Amino acid sequence: MKLPLAGVRITDFTWIGAGSYATKILADYGADVIKIESATRIDSLRMAAPYKDGKPGINRSGYFADRNTSKRSITVDMKHPKTLALVKQLIARSDVVANNFTPGVMERFGLGYEAVRAVRPDIVYLAMSMQGASGPERDYLGYGASMVALTGLQHLTGLPEREPAGTGTNFPDHIPNPCHAAFAVLAALRHRRRTGEGQYIDIAQTEPAIALLGPAVLELTVNGRTLTRNGNEHWGAAPHGVYRCAGEDRWIAICVMNEAHWPALRRVLGDPQWMAQPRWSRAASRHRDRRELDGLLERETARWNAEELMHALQARGVPAGVVQNAKDVIENDPQLGHRGHWVKLAHPEMGETIYNASPFRFSRTPTQLSRPAPLLGEHTRQVLRELAGLEEAQIESLINEGALK
Repeated sequence: MKLPLAGVRITDFTWIGAGSYATKILADYGADVIKIESATRIDSLRMAAPYKDGKPGINRSGYFADRNTSKRSITVDMKHPKTLALVKQLIARSDVVANNFTPGVMERFGLGYEAVRAVRPDIVYLAMSMQGASGPERDYLGYGASMVALTGLQHLTGLPEREPAGTGTNFPDHIPNPCHAAFAVLAALRHRRRTGEGQYIDIAQTEPAIALLGPAVLELTVNGRTLTRNGNEHWGAAPHGVYRCAGEDRWIAICVMNEAHWPALRRVLGDPQWMAQPRWSRAASRHRDRRELDGLLERETARWNAEELMHALQARGVPAGVVQNAKDVIENDPQLGHRGHWVKLAHPEMGETIYNASPFRFSRTPTQLSRPAPLLGEHTRQVLRELAGLEEAQIESLINEGALK
């Protein structure tokens, strides 16, 4: 009953968001991911809030912890003359090398694709920079926020007639980029298993996010119109939005997507007089008057407990969902609780902490987090003994010389 990727080893140079999450996906499914770090240039995600108990520290970031479960960490100084040979020993016993640096960084380390392939000819080499390895903008630096802007997502996100608001988080870092990268690695490993050939994978992180723009692309190419921000509105459905409920900051999302949903919504709300107006019997008329409808509907929903209204609407077939906060999601969501989504692991410094379980459930193989996120350099000695064959005296010597730090 091994994990699906047991036996796969990854030398992982990724850091911050998308890269770390991509290799976390693989680590959680059994790959031995060795995170290459440095105590002199710390992964900035280690210094990102929130911190356990509000106490900052390089091993106390909940953000870092969630993005680096099941990995091992070693610390090296890539500028030290003895480090390159040491890292190549790890690569020689790895299946994948991953990085999300700007093009040229790995080459300056002496670990570009050709150099790595000379060490391990069948290596799968993942490079996931912002704009890819070629082109006029290949050298541009970028983070999730700049990718949201460049891909057009920010232009589409926010309220009408207001400035672009973005997605509230660096969305490309969390979904499209790491998931596409992990999928590409799995495809390359499958190809290698069948042919014996490794591959160079060049991912431009701006491009997976563009896959989310389907409606906007079609609107432009087919109708010649450029979509812009429309808040919670839908192009053809109404009511469609988020409405206030009873209590402090409690809301519900309601989506009337077809002609059956409208009379069902009316029945749940007690068929108030204003909803019986003939002019709103058809979707086109409701959409035309959507702003007026939203105001009237919120008078009704404001009298309801959000959870009770959601259940009543769902029972009638009307799509509806409570706008949950973090406490709701972690402590009160019955579906996540039933599926065992939240997992508690004992972290060496933070103690028992909560993590997202894998969203996949396999019928024949287990899926589980093997360990919490590593302390900085927690596994340096273990990895070097196991994979580089070094004795304790040799490791101490490298530490004293500054190659390991």
